[in-house]
Amino acid sequence: MTKPVTRRALLVGAAAGAVGLIGVDALRGKLSERVLSASQSLTIRTQRILLRRRPLVREFSPADISVVFPTNGTTRPVGDDYGRLAAGGFSDWVLRIDGLVATPLALSLAQLRRLEARTQITMHNCDEGWNAVAQWKGVPLGHLLKLAAPTMRANYVVFHCMDKREDGQHYYESIDLFDAFHPQTILAYEMNGRSLPVAYGAPLRLRVETQIGYKNAKYIGRIELVDQLDRFGKGRGGWWEDADGAVWYAGQ
Repeated sequence: MTKPVTRRALLVGAAAGAVGLIGVDALRGKLSERVLSASQSLTIRTQRILLRRRPLVREFSPADISVVFPTNGTTRPVGDDYGRLAAGGFSDWVLRIDGLVATPLALSLAQLRRLEARTQITMHNCDEGWNAVAQWKGVPLGHLLKLAAPTMRANYVVFHCMDKREDGQHYYESIDLFDAFHPQTILAYEMNGRSLPVAYGAPLRLRVETQIGYKNAKYIGRIELVDQLDRFGKGRGGWWEDADGAVWYAGQ
């Protein structure tokens, strides 16, 4: 049987075809050579040109919301700590934002719900080939970053998650400041008008609508602003990037 071609395989193949191109700059400073090889530079350069005026991805109507939205990856983090938080409705959970910021933050779920919110109905495109539409509500990531005040050294936003993968490592993902400040990049605490279900990343997940599925980290517990990504995992910018050779920039 022929193995299905996934979006991730297509992205990796496209990246491989661009070997030899010169890397591009991030919002501030140059992208790490270990994280962003020249093979990805064409994709990023094209996306940055297309997105320089911050166009919005397509948003749908309530009638378009999918009856079935598949779950994938972790559907419930293991361990007593997460179980205790979930049993208490995440009332004791705190999101920490630190690293290269002037004002570190520690915010409860209740406090996040009182901040500026955005609701959007968008399509999730999975690298495995499926897509589904859902409504998400949450805090614009850019709003939180403005409160934290990134320093001039900050280039990337790293999302530290509460779930562990098969290798025992905690899941993590990262994006640069350009995508972090996109108006549709939010930290979602609601899905389809209800509190975010555990299987979909409760209490908080990333929605970065300009990139495909695996970049949308679930079960977020901490956000760290950094200048380089080399010290995380294998230095590729995310768990899937480290473990499965996924490209760091998964723009669509």
